[in-house]
Amino acid sequence: MPGKALIVGMLKPFAHLAGRVADPARRAWAHARLAARLPEGLDPSVVVMGVPEIHGTARIRLGRSLLIYPGLYLETQEEGAISIGDRVTLSRGVHVVAYDRLEIGPGAIIGEYTSIRDANHRIESGVSWHDSGYDRAPITIGADVWIGHGAIVLPGVRIGDGAVVGANAVVNRDVPAGAVVGGVPARVLRAAGAPRPAPA
Repeated sequence: MPGKALIVGMLKPFAHLAGRVADPARRAWAHARLAARLPEGLDPSVVVMGVPEIHGTARIRLGRSLLIYPGLYLETQEEGAISIGDRVTLSRGVHVVAYDRLEIGPGAIIGEYTSIRDANHRIESGVSWHDSGYDRAPITIGADVWIGHGAIVLPGVRIGDGAVVGANAVVNRDVPAGAVVGGVPARVLRAAGAPRPAPA
């Protein structure tokens, strides 16, 4: 369609200019919205690319120099609290839910659509899921941890500093510092300090 190509060509410089103005304004608005929702406020060094969803009590502490992608979901219920250290990247669609205590150490990278929840529905015979309550246990994710796309971290897990969690893994037990884990349930694929396998 030659007419469409001509119109697109004419509008392209304006779209570029609009993006240069609108993108920083959108980020500033998202930052202000998040800061207004948090009791401790938000450091100016945090980059907020889309307004996160905040649910529950908002017992959330965010560090400095975070990179927050759109679609972040943060929820604290009952006595639950979330603490996220400096220089953490929270990718698109990450869900973080605390009924107890959930900590993410400095420098961690949390991949897209990862779910980190420190509580699960309690299983009680003859009681509906809605009425069963929750079993909870704190989650600690160490410094410089990399969690891949779509991983699930379950209650009571400690992930040691420098560990790597593979994409779509389900982490239901502790991960040693520096280890690489993957699978369902996650298991150690490479121990800390072990050499990387040679490419095939």
